[in-house]
Amino acid sequence: MKLIQPGFPRPLGATLTRRGVNFALYSRHATRVELVTFDGASGAESARYGLERTGDVWHGLLLPRRAEVGTPYAFCVHGPNDPARGHRFDPDALLLDPCARALSRAKPLRSQVIDPSFDWQGDRAPATPWRDTLIYELHVKGYTQQHPAVPEQWRGKFLALTCAPVIEHLKSIGVTAVELLPCQAFASERLLLDRGLRNYWGYNPMAWFAPANEYAVQDAVAEFKTMTKALHQAGIEVILDIVLNHTAEGNETGPVLNFKGIDNSVYYRLLEDKRHYENLTGCGNTVNCEHPQVRALIIDCLKYWVEEMHVDGFRFDLATVLARDANGFDERSSFFQALRSEGSLAYVKLIAEPWDLGFGGYQLGRFPVGWAEWNDRYRDAVRAFWRGDEGRIGELAERFAGSSDIFRHNGRKPTSGISMITAHDGFTLNDLVSYDQRHNEANGEGNADGHHHNLSWNCGVEGPTSDPEILALRKRHMRNLLATLLLSQGVPMLQGGDEFARTQRGNNNAYCQDNEISWVDWELCRTHADLVDFVRLLVQLRRDHVEFRRETFLKGATSRVGVRDVVWLHPRGAEMTVEDWRDGTLRTLGMWFGKHRQSASRLLLLLNAATAARPFVLPAPHADSPWRRRFDTASRSSDALSLEGELVFPLAPSSAAFLEC
Repeated sequence: MKLIQPGFPRPLGATLTRRGVNFALYSRHATRVELVTFDGASGAESARYGLERTGDVWHGLLLPRRAEVGTPYAFCVHGPNDPARGHRFDPDALLLDPCARALSRAKPLRSQVIDPSFDWQGDRAPATPWRDTLIYELHVKGYTQQHPAVPEQWRGKFLALTCAPVIEHLKSIGVTAVELLPCQAFASERLLLDRGLRNYWGYNPMAWFAPANEYAVQDAVAEFKTMTKALHQAGIEVILDIVLNHTAEGNETGPVLNFKGIDNSVYYRLLEDKRHYENLTGCGNTVNCEHPQVRALIIDCLKYWVEEMHVDGFRFDLATVLARDANGFDERSSFFQALRSEGSLAYVKLIAEPWDLGFGGYQLGRFPVGWAEWNDRYRDAVRAFWRGDEGRIGELAERFAGSSDIFRHNGRKPTSGISMITAHDGFTLNDLVSYDQRHNEANGEGNADGHHHNLSWNCGVEGPTSDPEILALRKRHMRNLLATLLLSQGVPMLQGGDEFARTQRGNNNAYCQDNEISWVDWELCRTHADLVDFVRLLVQLRRDHVEFRRETFLKGATSRVGVRDVVWLHPRGAEMTVEDWRDGTLRTLGMWFGKHRQSASRLLLLLNAATAARPFVLPAPHADSPWRRRFDTASRSSDALSLEGELVFPLAPSSAAFLEC
């Protein structure tokens, strides 16, 4: 055993200092901890050092000649191997550092010392208010792997998102924030590897602080920072889809990578029979966020991504897990309190996937003030309405108005809801209007995986077709869905590539498809340029009219200056009555914004999900300003059209129209 200086118990992980590299690891039940370093070229073990203990932290400082930037290292942790008591120590296991800022690129994987310095050149986040935010969800590799303007060596990498044509497209459609699917270092499950597949989405982390080497040309840390800086310079925020609810170690049959061998009973939620793991995530294990040390580690991780990597927010996968204690989800949990007590985290964007797989796991609407939540009830209501399901008018109106029934408590706002039609998990927009059933055969699970309740409609033919009428109907249906999304209250989220009809060939669970099924085909951006232009128009309308970006819920109320925020209209031109709302056969609705006691309105959105045309009686316009059509999804033209003298709008089957005066 070689000599090592005592060092310090904080911060955890490997920290480059003027005196050398300080190493620190938390393990309450360990009896001894060894730091192992390796030769960077050969990968062979070069030295082994015993660490000192202060409280429950093991630490030591290596002088520069023994450790430097790039040095690979691991921990060997001694202690009882007694699964019945929750302990799985194995002194022969070479464990990854839970706080490693980088992993080596060679096999086997090792933690790696980094130099955190980077020339940010005064980088500042755009800090777009929630009400003005448009989120664009994308996968770093899938979005750029086939982009023709990205240099070949950068395709599928962080650096691809620094390329001018990529950024120009994002800006052209009004994106204010990209939400990146997991970028933490992750592993593929053995079952996938045995089928010749891999975990493509990345929801299987093994090092929370380390960016994935899969998305780097050489240096994942520096290249992630370069990407973030470039997006910030373009006025685009970076939101990281982060996985803190489980790890790649799986259940009792899974691999030992770090937490299991460092202090299994601390880091994971165990069943009464401590040999087994509580599986609230469907991934084999559940991180024990109730434990103070685990909670502190999560907070440190979030602070690192904000302070050192300059991300602007997080979307928390299966976020309910983070606030669970022995009694279930607690909206006043210590995790929420700890998060908001950190200055650097107080104002970042926080987005919850507000459910997990455990009892009482569905918690939509119960997250604290300051959080936004994925609103799956919005998704389902909009899909069902446009599919033509009966009795959906009232639900659609509630979701369009901001879902006050879900979020109106404790001072929360419409921006508490993330409105979405599609996301990575499920059909793409094109597939939502092209398939009635999932087609996940390529996943090797007998087409039994993925959602079965898709609320989709194939418009008459399952999958690809050359029928021009079917293709035109699908395009119209996509426009209807996009118009609803981008003109609703709440924060809209667009899935990357939906603006030009990206397809996954009917696969609604493409988590293991690292191939053309998941990769974005940028040729579609040219062939569906009309759909891209329509998205641009919708985003511009949203920007131009504050009625679509409110800080309060639509409720039909009259303001002090005599303006009603919304009037819900029946096609006959009158305000909807109680009987109208109860009419299960009604599939047509008008939304009249800005009605004034003494003058006509400004904006009118008309929706018709019926299979028949529906003439819609219009409110009287200003005397000197006739209604003007800004779009009609049944028309190929997006040019504005004056409706002078017309008091009835011919609303086509399955269409939406927007008028202003």
